[in-house]
Amino acid sequence: MTDQPSTRLHLGCGHEILPGWINHDLVALPGVDVVHDLDQYPWPFDDDSFTEVLLYHVLEHLAEPMRAIEELHRITKPDGVVTVRVPYWNSQDWASDPTHRSRFNEYTFDFFDPSRRHGRIRPYYSKAKFSIRSQVFWMKPVWRYLPVKNVVGRRILSAFARHLGGVIWVVEWELVALKA
Repeated sequence: MTDQPSTRLHLGCGHEILPGWINHDLVALPGVDVVHDLDQYPWPFDDDSFTEVLLYHVLEHLAEPMRAIEELHRITKPDGVVTVRVPYWNSQDWASDPTHRSRFNEYTFDFFDPSRRHGRIRPYYSKAKFSIRSQVFWMKPVWRYLPVKNVVGRRILSAFARHLGGVIWVVEWELVALKA
């Protein structure tokens, strides 16, 4: 049996090393396979390399998130899945970390999805196109995060979160790379 290179990439893995994945981080921690600063372009991965990419709490640290999203699109295979998790724009998680540079809300990735209103009226924002497969809001009512996946629950939380900070702490998207 020959070892096939992994088609799954975990960007900004930190200490969370995933077996069978290519684990990337800015720092050469134990178990990290690729050390690279994601603010340096292009990223050290070939076009259309990955069927699955995870990045949890990474995009908000980058200087140019639009460029990073375009790199994600470049390295992901057609119909590959990219899972992004970021702090919500008015959560304490976003506000408390001095290394956070960019804010995100429930509509951020609508600009990359041609089926969504923002993606239809502003297709010129980016050549990177994704279909939003799912979206999850994470709440932190006491000491741990709770996911809210259903549409009605997300709409109610979204309405409150626009006016009250700390209702939604984290937003997660599952994106499918659209390529011609």
